[in-house]
Amino acid sequence: MDQAIAKADTLIEAMGWIRRFRGKTTVIKLGGSLLEDREALQHLLLDVIFMETVGLRPVVVHGGGKAITEAMAKAGIEAQFIRGRRVTDEKSLEVVEQVLAGELNVELTEMMERFGGRAVNLSPRTTCVLKGKKLIDSEGDDLGFVGEVTEVDRDVIESLAYTDQVAVIPSLCTDEKGQLYNVNADTAAMAVAQSLGADKLVFLSDVNGVRRDPKDPETIIPALSAEEARQLIADGVIQSGMIPKVEACLETLGRGVQKVHIIDGRLRHSLLLEIFTTDGVGTEIHQ
Repeated sequence: MDQAIAKADTLIEAMGWIRRFRGKTTVIKLGGSLLEDREALQHLLLDVIFMETVGLRPVVVHGGGKAITEAMAKAGIEAQFIRGRRVTDEKSLEVVEQVLAGELNVELTEMMERFGGRAVNLSPRTTCVLKGKKLIDSEGDDLGFVGEVTEVDRDVIESLAYTDQVAVIPSLCTDEKGQLYNVNADTAAMAVAQSLGADKLVFLSDVNGVRRDPKDPETIIPALSAEEARQLIADGVIQSGMIPKVEACLETLGRGVQKVHIIDGRLRHSLLLEIFTTDGVGTEIHQ
């Protein structure tokens, strides 16, 4: 009986947050090692289904870097990166498209359907909702078929939300001539969140958030204002790989998204714990 009462208390705690976010859009960026961890991925997708069930409007944007690198190796193509971006020639683009649109996008949608949700894959093989152009590298290097998103077809995404379906979008875009481009998944998720005027953008990472000591998970900072985050970067508290992640969060906040979250997607039900509990489990950055 005590366990049953504790479960009811948890639902009561969640009720206030469900009311607050009901009808609002949350963009969730999936990628990296999470797509390789089947158990963690299943729990995350169940979280997404729960969010839709209680009236939120989740949208999933995914990459697939590790799977792409493995597929390229099998095809005898050596992966090359310039300043963190994958150089994508014609042969590499074929692999990228197959992995993102032909495999992962379909798999994620089918998994959500098996778990009782309703999801639709929006890829260049079905309906491409990300429009863009070739990315011009800041240092003048030619990255090949690497693009940046310039427009998001929000009508298609929102129409799915109105019919209780979750859009699942790979990080691929096409230009006005139909040329396909590989897009960084973080920036694709940012573009989608900004276009939809999302209440939240959630980056699922392999760390539990911004830490005062990068090596100590117990030093996580639960909430930061944009001004505080900039100061922590200037003070050297936010270091190395977390800097571009936080800078991306700040850029997104500056374009209309209310809050950005960085959470550890490997933690079971981390998405629900971050959104529907008072304390959360990651770092929330807000204006």
